[in-house]
Amino acid sequence: GHDAAPNKRRPSMATKPAAPKALSLHLGLNTVSAAAYEGWEGPLAACEFDANDMAAIARSKGMKPTVLLTKKATRAALLAGMRSAAKALKAGDFFFLTFSGHGGQVPDTNRDERDGKDETWCLYDGQLIDDELYFELSRFASGVRVLVLSDSCHSGSVTRERTPPPPPPGQRAKLMPEAVGRRVYDAHKAMYDQLQADVAKAAKAAKAVVDPDAALAQVAVIGPALQAATLVGAFRPAVLLISGCQDNQTSMDGENNGAFTEKLLKVWNHGRFNGNYISFHARIRAALPASQSPNLFTLGPAAAFVQQAPFTV
Repeated sequence: GHDAAPNKRRPSMATKPAAPKALSLHLGLNTVSAAAYEGWEGPLAACEFDANDMAAIARSKGMKPTVLLTKKATRAALLAGMRSAAKALKAGDFFFLTFSGHGGQVPDTNRDERDGKDETWCLYDGQLIDDELYFELSRFASGVRVLVLSDSCHSGSVTRERTPPPPPPGQRAKLMPEAVGRRVYDAHKAMYDQLQADVAKAAKAAKAVVDPDAALAQVAVIGPALQAATLVGAFRPAVLLISGCQDNQTSMDGENNGAFTEKLLKVWNHGRFNGNYISFHARIRAALPASQSPNLFTLGPAAAFVQQAPFTV
């Protein structure tokens, strides 16, 4: 006789790959701690709105967002959020990081910046130095896509010779004033110098490139489409960073959103936007005044990433 049971097909090995995992982290600071900034609180109006609006986009695309507003947006909270995401995500996954607040600067002690300054994000209890940010980004696994949107100013660039004109009524520049930056650094020099020394040491051990400017110098910008080439062997994840303005400009805060975030939301149009990251950046840029042109650059193998529709998990 035949087998009583028809031979059951073993489930094929080619089971459907798991859907990509996506995490996001959104920081918005309407003030900073006077204790950490020598009495300066840097009041802004719309940064918390920016963070919540970015988290809403993340949620709409199926990500799990973490939102850190003002007092919660500390150095430790940001670093912990990035590190746990870097541990949790693997090839094919997505990490979305947004910051809205003041940009600042500290003198560059590891001599990696041509202008002698390191750019910073002004977090509630102290600044995060750009070297630290890039090092944390370098810790993501190969094949992870990382999108960073920064609605703040890069300050301290050599190209800023003239003081920018005063902002229009109802707008504030998202830039820690230079005099405040100097006082803060003088008061906390040991801490900021040590942070730079620590990250340089960690990067060397990990053979990671942390210096954003050296990295950028190696990134070839090909044609108007800004398709940036791969930084070989240094960045495993594909990182796309869009910031609110060029180095020699200021990002503006508004009443309901920062200028960059406001235009981004308008172009995105609740997900009706049709295009990739390159056209997304171009459209946002076209919507902003000439005094604020968002910057786009990539690190790592990001050529395919920039061709995707924004916020695609």
